[in-house]
Amino acid sequence: MGKGKKKTYLEGEKRKNPGCDGAKENKGKKYNVDDLLKIMARLRSPSGCPWDREQTENSLKKYLIEESYEVLEAIESGTPGELREELADLLLQIVFISRIAEEKGDFNFPAIVNELAEKLIRRHPHVFPQPGRPHPTPRSAGEVLKVWGSVKEREGKYAKRNSLLDGIPLALPALERARRMSERVSRVGFDWPNIREVWKKVQEELEELKKAEKGTSRKAVEEELGDLLFTLVNWARFRGISAEGALRKANRRFARRFFQVEEGLRRKGKRPQDSTLEEMDGLWNKAKKRAKSRERRA
Repeated sequence: MGKGKKKTYLEGEKRKNPGCDGAKENKGKKYNVDDLLKIMARLRSPSGCPWDREQTENSLKKYLIEESYEVLEAIESGTPGELREELADLLLQIVFISRIAEEKGDFNFPAIVNELAEKLIRRHPHVFPQPGRPHPTPRSAGEVLKVWGSVKEREGKYAKRNSLLDGIPLALPALERARRMSERVSRVGFDWPNIREVWKKVQEELEELKKAEKGTSRKAVEEELGDLLFTLVNWARFRGISAEGALRKANRRFARRFFQVEEGLRRKGKRPQDSTLEEMDGLWNKAKKRAKSRERRA
């Protein structure tokens, strides 16, 4: 782009990274992917933004994680506009990292798109049949998972793995990683036969936690608590519920209700640290009743 025509990275969007966002926006223009790549190249150029030029793959990791969680939050509680904005912020991180890789001569954004397109075609032989390759006909989502498993086994990256659990990211939230590991081994039959057996295991683990709690070993309590949580993740899996998602929603409910407790105290001219547990419990229960009433009306 020539001088005097510098634009922000996306039309009308507020940039979240603490970089350079003072350029004049061209609000009448509709940008496309090619424009976005040119904008990022400009930001990284010698005449671009000092903050953008200083970034590396490692320095952007925190933003990648943050934006991923903000997308989840927008899906669960936001509006379509908020979701669009958060997806744009997440895309920024992908475009940013791909630009850094391109500058190093590793790969570029079109290579990422090509990689994804090839993978989608390769892993959906029931939709995109290829000459000389198996053409399965799965009739359910469960059967599709088996197709994916067989396709992945033929891929070089997966053929080199020594365990079914290889490739599950260590950085995943613990509850989600527990679900992924359990789901992975269930494909080879290492699983409970039904949800009733899982619930029996939950009760068994709870009793073991109670016994450990009566002892003096903190390590034993921690291990039994972990076993109980792991089993509850699997009970949720059998019910088709994400334990990670359930806990995230519970956190949000807690925060929303405590905000109402604080607001109730403010109306009385008080703060939580100046209030009794009974006062806060009363406001908490009122907030809970209001939420239940709204749910019944919805």
